[in-house]
Amino acid sequence: MELLSQLQQQLGPMSWPLLLCSLVTVTLWLERTLALIWSSLSGEQEKRRLRQENSGYLALEGQAHGSLILQGCALLVRHRDCDKSTREDLASVWLQHQRRRLHAGLRVLTLVGVISPLLGLLGTVLGLIEMFQSISRSQEPVTPALLADGLGLAMSTTAAGLLIALPAIAGAQLFGLWADRLLDKLTHELNRCNLSLEGVQLGGKA
Repeated sequence: MELLSQLQQQLGPMSWPLLLCSLVTVTLWLERTLALIWSSLSGEQEKRRLRQENSGYLALEGQAHGSLILQGCALLVRHRDCDKSTREDLASVWLQHQRRRLHAGLRVLTLVGVISPLLGLLGTVLGLIEMFQSISRSQEPVTPALLADGLGLAMSTTAAGLLIALPAIAGAQLFGLWADRLLDKLTHELNRCNLSLEGVQLGGKA
């Protein structure tokens, strides 16, 4: 409670909106980091396993859980009796669904990155208005020290807004690039699986 009261004294009326933005940023950073790390590590492990097994993708028949690579390839194996174009359409729809999942929360991070500096600027303007009103009501002489203290408190909200916006915007961009890289690998593996179901065997490691 003491920390919250100090923040409210430093940031004024914008303390709660800025605190909410910081909590959203930290939560999404942790959630996206763990989700993408799990997808990356499990995906690489499953790719190596599929390359080593003699039965290849057909061993995935009936499997509905596991990494994204396993789920996608198992989906194609379940529909191996369909023609190649139908499986490609099915894979495309499934990849769009995974794209939405991997990019979940990134728009919220971008929104926080846009709103936070504006909240900080609004807090600064409100702080300056309050400072000048208190000066106009005061009968004491205005000193440079008094102005410096007031301006420092007012500008702290702008600094807080920028400190929240930087990791929010950076996280949205970095997580987006990470997710796109995972989707590229996933698309490549699904293409290999589709060709394998057509009897085309690809050599080498991807």
